[in-house]
Amino acid sequence: MADAATIRSEAPDGTGFIRAGSGAPVLFIHGVGMDAAIWQPQIDLMRDRFDVIAIDMLGHGASQLPPQNAGLSDYADQAIRLLDHLGLDRVAVVGHSMGALVAQELALRAPSRIGSLVCLNAVFRRPPELAQAVRERAAALDGPGDPSAIAATIARWFGNPIPPALTDAAAKALAALESVDAEGYARTYRLFASADTAHADRLADLAVPALFMTGSEDRNSTPAMSAAMARLAPVGQCLVLSGEKHMMPIASPQKVTQRITGFLDEVADVPASAEAGPAFDAPAFDAMEFRRALGSFLTGVTIVTTIDEAGDARGFTANSFTSVSLDPPLVLVCIAKKALGHQAFSTSRGFAINILAEAQKAASGIFASKASDKFASVAWQPGQTGNPLIEGSVAVFDCGMEQLVDAGDHSILIGRVHDFTHNGAQPLGYCRGAYVTPGLSQEALAAAAPSGTQVGAILENDGRVLFFETAEGAHQLPAGRGLGAANDARSLRGKLAAKAIDAELGFLYAVWDDATDASRTHLYYRGTVDSPVSGDGQVRFVEIERIAELTIADPAVRSMLARYARERAEDTFGVYVGNEVEGEVRPLAKPASSAPIHTGPIHSGQR
Repeated sequence: MADAATIRSEAPDGTGFIRAGSGAPVLFIHGVGMDAAIWQPQIDLMRDRFDVIAIDMLGHGASQLPPQNAGLSDYADQAIRLLDHLGLDRVAVVGHSMGALVAQELALRAPSRIGSLVCLNAVFRRPPELAQAVRERAAALDGPGDPSAIAATIARWFGNPIPPALTDAAAKALAALESVDAEGYARTYRLFASADTAHADRLADLAVPALFMTGSEDRNSTPAMSAAMARLAPVGQCLVLSGEKHMMPIASPQKVTQRITGFLDEVADVPASAEAGPAFDAPAFDAMEFRRALGSFLTGVTIVTTIDEAGDARGFTANSFTSVSLDPPLVLVCIAKKALGHQAFSTSRGFAINILAEAQKAASGIFASKASDKFASVAWQPGQTGNPLIEGSVAVFDCGMEQLVDAGDHSILIGRVHDFTHNGAQPLGYCRGAYVTPGLSQEALAAAAPSGTQVGAILENDGRVLFFETAEGAHQLPAGRGLGAANDARSLRGKLAAKAIDAELGFLYAVWDDATDASRTHLYYRGTVDSPVSGDGQVRFVEIERIAELTIADPAVRSMLARYARERAEDTFGVYVGNEVEGEVRPLAKPASSAPIHTGPIHSGQR
């Protein structure tokens, strides 16, 4: 076992490698055009706890050239010879890009030697246009390194122009590309161009826990590819890092290394024969926030999505959604057995449930149809597990498959939530064969209200409520004469627009008549708001628990806010109806402590 020093050595067969640290051994395999030194950030971050070995692949660094028509087995055999030379019987292996293909080959050829597998930015079943582009690049690699080709590669990996934050990483990659042996690079790249299907029929035999991790912005090693590989591997897991591209190990080394070490720690005691299933425990959840996210579903409409075995996005419309458990966080949705997508979803490793907003009615119809390219109609991005998340949704639950339950002519998909988001947008509902749009009540109520009605809003942002501060130091909620429009300076919307406040109004919260002026009515909505960017000195965000400390002139508003703080803490809201002296709160739903109501499937779409 190595000590704390970094050792740059060569094995008897000429293989170059770096070794540093002590602890559980981890073998790192780089991608095409790089060398062992590209892993220096991981070596520095892991050497205190791990015995880190980084190999120079055949044709790279100090290692000898691969055969003229090399296969993945040649590169895997090189790694096995190095392990034998170092006296290592069993290691974890981490591979990037081409190195991930070699790592898979190694785990499949010598399963007794590999304890766990991490595949970073791996390719799998490239779509035809991408496969053609890679083959064309490979065909052009017959001579010395082409500066223009190298520049194009750097631009593809890091962007053009290169963001300042990535300058050092790009320089490191450029130096490796400029120094790599041209023939070794060409032979390896030609293999890389054709090896994306090498394990398509073999991943089911992968006996070890495997993490397939890529970046959401990687256009060549896409999230769909990682999700498909994780689905095929018996103990596979997909993780997508938001905003990252192909060279994320050097572009964001701390983030990537943290995920690698977290995975290695979690699977360290999992035997190779462990029952197939996710290797990770679900992250800790804020139970109240999770309950609020689930509450976004108003007998509503969802689009359920996944990635199928071929790496294609699949989805169907359903309103057969419900929460199952807070601890562990479980949800379920139903799909008809006759649906075209039943095979893909019933055999998937996970799925995402996208709760639709009012504006997404058209998307609901498309995903309930047999349209051939449903995802062309929506903007979406992969979640942490690789499942498609549809932009603009009221709430999204990104799940791993917990259990598949046979239920008559439907299958019940029970998912363990790995990640979720939600917002204050109006949900799209469905009842008695028709869509329901609760948000229309705002317009209808505003139109029916007397002309002198004061309309205000309690607008929340990350546990804070928006106020306008007066010159005397008092605080007021945003309010105006009627709901109005942005160009009506006296209305609520006009007053918000004047301060560049982007607000989303939700449900009605309070209605009361003015005790001194019977013709004047007050309406207040709940809603959400983005942080203003205008720099207006009158705009204040106040934590909900500190609202009671504010000076608020109107006693009715002060009383309403006290109720809001209480109901917000209990997550049980009602609507106040009466006048500013007396009235009643009419609950919108049963208290959170009541048993949840579970409803059966109403309809489920296809594909």
